[in-house]
Amino acid sequence: MAHVLVAALVALLIAILAGPFFIDFLRKRSVGQTIREEGPEHHSAKQGTPTMGGVLIVIAATVAFFATSVRTVPALTIYGTMLACGAIGFLDDLIKVRHRRSLGLSGRIKMLLLLAISLVVCIAADHQKLKHAVFIPIVDKWVPLEWGYYALVFVVIAGAANGVNLTDGLDGLAAGTSIIALFTLTAIAVTIYIRQTENGHRIANRLDAAFIGAAMIGAAVGFLWFNAFPAEVFMGDTGAMALGGAIGAMAIFLQVPLLLLLIGGVFVIEALSVMFQVVSFRWWGKRIFLMAPIHHHFEMKAWSETKIMVRFWILAGILCAGGFALFYKYYPFIRPG
Repeated sequence: MAHVLVAALVALLIAILAGPFFIDFLRKRSVGQTIREEGPEHHSAKQGTPTMGGVLIVIAATVAFFATSVRTVPALTIYGTMLACGAIGFLDDLIKVRHRRSLGLSGRIKMLLLLAISLVVCIAADHQKLKHAVFIPIVDKWVPLEWGYYALVFVVIAGAANGVNLTDGLDGLAAGTSIIALFTLTAIAVTIYIRQTENGHRIANRLDAAFIGAAMIGAAVGFLWFNAFPAEVFMGDTGAMALGGAIGAMAIFLQVPLLLLLIGGVFVIEALSVMFQVVSFRWWGKRIFLMAPIHHHFEMKAWSETKIMVRFWILAGILCAGGFALFYKYYPFIRPG
């Protein structure tokens, strides 16, 4: 299990050491962020800050994952989901940079591409004979989904990718909350490896899933070194979609998708704030929040970026701790007997 820590360390060192050169590369090619006109006024100062820093996260995680792990279907699927979602984000960022605008791919195209990725994840899940059911803690029951399982996979993958993307609006916010979520899922993977056995032997592919989680954590921490306020580089949709894809795929293969409501609680809150804002304005002509996603609401109330970031990190930590507690107490595949 020490190799899991090695994966995180390798990715961390790659990201930190390569970061200055990568940022300089982006600056020389004028790969800068275009700020939305309808966003908070003080964000105009961020115009032109190097973006697409998610490429650094993906590269660092890739090198660390392939250098330290034994590749299994679950781990490769989680990695492939991260890479594919990151590719969608990369294309989105590329369109924004080339056309010097804040809009990239249309929402419909993004969802179709995420649907294709989800179908591949479903095939891999069926190959691993995962239950077409979700376990509900406290109630202590598996609820069969049958064909609904495939819809669940899409909701988890698309929801996680878009949730992290919506959270990526302040320096260090998406990176920090994603690190906390990935740490929790990696801890779950290690716990399953330690506690669950087949014929008296530990299940290796559960630990292998922890390698990609650890690699993503190390890469994201290394990126956060440069993304902390005031950010020298933004992850862009490339990084946000990649992180969200990895989080969603890990939840599917660890069979804890329902726990994402807590483990990814900050992303859920961010997504719901946008949905409520849109519905409220369209139906009643009123806005619930000063601005959505909700982190911008607090900006409009004169909270500093650092205060919002740290408080959201704290909230993410509390929610993730609750999610892990439910997992450890109730999930049947780690309970003895």
